Amino acid sequence: MEQLLKIQPLQMQPNNRGQLFIVATPIGNLADLSSRAIATLKASDLICAEDTRVTGGLLSKFDLKVKMMTVQQHSDDSVLNDVIDQLKSGKSISVVTDAGTPNISDPGGQLVARAVAEGISIIPIPGPSALIAALSISGFAADNFTFLGFPPHKKGRETYFRNLALIEHTIVLYEATHRIEKTLAQLPPDRLLVVCRELTKLHETTYRGLAAEVIAELEQGSKKGEFVIVVAPIGWK
Repeated sequence: MEQLLKIQPLQMQPNNRGQLFIVATPIGNLADLSSRAIATLKASDLICAEDTRVTGGLLSKFDLKVKMMTVQQHSDDSVLNDVIDQLKSGKSISVVTDAGTPNISDPGGQLVARAVAEGISIIPIPGPSALIAALSISGFAADNFTFLGFPPHKKGRETYFRNLALIEHTIVLYEATHRIEKTLAQLPPDRLLVVCRELTKLHETTYRGLAAEVIAELEQGSKKGEFVIVVAPIGWK
């Protein structure tokens, strides 16, 4: 057990290349940042962040002073090439999103795909994930589930919900505050839901019931924040 509790230092690989660390960060509660994640970020030569302002605020809370650069869905090839070149030169680089686990409904996959193609060692530093947190408290069968991310805003939206209704097992999706009621109204009306708002934050709230019942509850309270919706399997009582 003592060996398992030790945080292994970042190491140069046999090919003299660096390592790419995919580091999960809190989705709200700062206490959820693991000691391993802190140690990894501290030892990194560079942190690739979705938004350096957000990550900078997190780093300051833990007195971490590490060089950052923005890497997100709008980054062009020159940015990705720069990161890959630094990895090839032996740098240890961490990837973080604004909140949660990178690459889960988050624009970090391009860099990871490039690193895989280049034979770079990629190491996950697990931690918070909104979809897993919501699924874990849903009470629905979770041995088989489908994660659908955010519904399309316009194009493809009707098809998205039509296909969703055909999925028989548990479904998880995300939604933003200004579209939550519209999305709930488009879900199958006869399937039970668990809707989580502001997970791990001060105003964390969990709603349970059919879509119409959850909408009625939301109308009586706050609709501010990020939402995770868990849809029960067909026929779940």
